[in-house]
This record gives sequence, C-alpha cells and structure tokens, in this order.
Amino acid sequence: MSSYRTLHASIGAGLIALAAFLSLAMPAAPVQAQQSERNDAMPHIRGFDVAPVGQLTAGQDLLFTMYGSPGGTATVQIGGATGRLQLDEIEAGVYEGTYSISARDRISRDSTATANLRVGNQVASTILDDSLMTGGGARWPGGSGPANGVPVISRFDVNPPNHLDAGAELIFTLEGSPDASASVRIDGVRGKLALEQVRPGVYEGSYPIRNRDRIAPDTVVTGNLRLGTKEQSRVLGQSLVDQPSARSRNRDRRAGAPGTQQPTACGNCGVVEAINVVQVKGDGSYVGMIGGGLIGALLGGQVAHRGTGRTAAQVAAAAGGAWAGNEIEKRVRSTRHYEVVVRLSNGGTQVVSFATQPQLSVGTRVRVENGNLIPD
Repeated sequence: MSSYRTLHASIGAGLIALAAFLSLAMPAAPVQAQQSERNDAMPHIRGFDVAPVGQLTAGQDLLFTMYGSPGGTATVQIGGATGRLQLDEIEAGVYEGTYSISARDRISRDSTATANLRVGNQVASTILDDSLMTGGGARWPGGSGPANGVPVISRFDVNPPNHLDAGAELIFTLEGSPDASASVRIDGVRGKLALEQVRPGVYEGSYPIRNRDRIAPDTVVTGNLRLGTKEQSRVLGQSLVDQPSARSRNRDRRAGAPGTQQPTACGNCGVVEAINVVQVKGDGSYVGMIGGGLIGALLGGQVAHRGTGRTAAQVAAAAGGAWAGNEIEKRVRSTRHYEVVVRLSNGGTQVVSFATQPQLSVGTRVRVENGNLIPD
C-alpha cells in the first residue's frame, strides 16, 4: 500500500513540475478585448437587389446583391426554387451570389425572394421588392395594392465627402411622401441602397465607397420613392464630391436662412469603440508530443525506485509529458492580430484589422481612409 501512495505522490509531483514548466514556456494569454464581442448584436440589411432577366427559363442566372452588417452569413431563398443560394461576402458588408435556374425549378415573375443575414445568434430578413423579370413591375411585400396617389419627392441631395476614394461615405437624404419605400441607385454600383425613414417623410442612408467602385463627381444617382405599385424618381442634381459652392448651398438649405454656416459632417470619421485581440491557436505535431513524452518518462524514472512502481510512473509521466509538449508547440505556433472597432459619426461601425498592436486607444477620434485609421 505504501508503494502505491509513493507512486501517487510521485505522479502528483511530476505533474506539478510540468505545470510550472508550462507556465514558463508558454506565452501569457492575451488580454481580452476591451469590450465583449457583439455576437448578439442585431444585424442590419441596408439593401437587397437582383439583376432582372428577360426570361425565367432553365440556364438563366439571377445575380443577387445585398448590403448589410459585415462578417455574417447571407442566404437567399427564391419562391419555386429547389435550392437555396448562399451569398459570398466579396467586401466588408457586400454580399453577392448567382443562382442558375434549373429545369426542376418553378420560378415565375410572381416568385418572391427572401434574404437572410445571420451574425452570431441573430438573423435579419428582408423580401425583394422588385420582380425577377425585366419589366415585371414592383413588388410590395405585405402591401395591399396600389396607393391612392403617386408619391411625391420634394428634395433629394447628398452630403458629399471631400474625396471619392475607398472608405469615403456618401450620405443621402430624400424627402417626400411619408410611409413609403425609398432607395438610391448609383450608376456603376451593383444593387441599390435602401433609405430608412428617420422622420415622417424624411429618408436617409449612407453608402461607403468600395475598392471596386468607379464613382466620379458627375456619376448619375437616382432616388426612388415607392407607394404600393406606384413609383416616383429624381436624379441627383449636385456633385458627389465636396465643393465650396455646393457646400455653401447645402449649409444654407439645412440652416433655412442664407449665411448660416454649419460644419459639414464627416461620413468616414468616428471614435475607437473597442480594440479586440484575436489569437489563432496553432496545431501541435508529433515532434512536440515525442519531445514532451521523453522528458516525462525521464521524470517518471526519477520519482520511482524499482519494479512495477517505476514502470507505472514512467508511463503516466510520459503521457503527461506528451500532452504538455503538444500544448507547448501549439502555443509557440499560435498567432494573433488586432481588430479595431470604430463607431462612425453616422451611427454605423467599421472594423479594421492590424497585424501588430495599433498605437490607438478606446475613445481616440479617427478617420477611416483606404483601410487605415488616421487619428484626427
């Protein structure tokens, strides 16, 4: 009985020694994010559109585009289709995918298309309000038919940035008939941007310029306002880039009186809201396990005297050493990067990744330009 007690004590001492060794060999765990992950934050879909086709026959491709919260999983379900389409996130918050109609599908001009965006444990959904066919007319999800009158647009303008590089933000405002569906189309940009009704008859929305966009100051932008099956459109009558004359007119219009000046909003400016440290654990190999096992076996041989007690101690210590060696190698091979969450002045967020720790802190005012953060 005393030999077994000695064996247990020896194994315990060996594991304590291994734990001490691990604490010295392994790098310290990174400090967790200054703010908890937002896995439960509700995602948002800012636009959902399809490139309509002339005929809904086998072999035709339906190209869908969706704008929404970045880092999610986006899918589209088409009424009458035998399969579901998964959209790829081609840029942060931009999802695209093509559905090829098969002979088994029963898709018609009256088919609906529903988009779902999952981020963490939350899902947002929206229904396509256009027909899948060219000239198929508008759909009004949940609507009751034509409105009593044609909607009216009384104002459509943009708060332009001072440049049109990637990361700059175009903030649109449309005023007109209340409780309608408002959207914006930018020539050369796939899909459309949905505007949100912030007050009765006042609709707003922003579009961050992407790397693939080719937007010029005179690019044609069209605002649309839809009530039931009736729609009114207006082409933007100003430049998309900030100019002194346009800036003065916008200030006067917003102030309601000539000569009143207000600061122009910076669409790509914001405040650092969180700095998250993301560690990716590497894979251990047989080299680490063998090396750790040999060390453990030697330790086991030192803590037992003879016979089966020695053998059992060596086996137990070798197993513990192999596990420890494998874990050490995983930690050595692990990598980390940093994700900075910026709360933009328009209420949105943007995440920028860094390979090394950025020289920023929570609360720092920054400007997002070309994927970089520039302190203001």
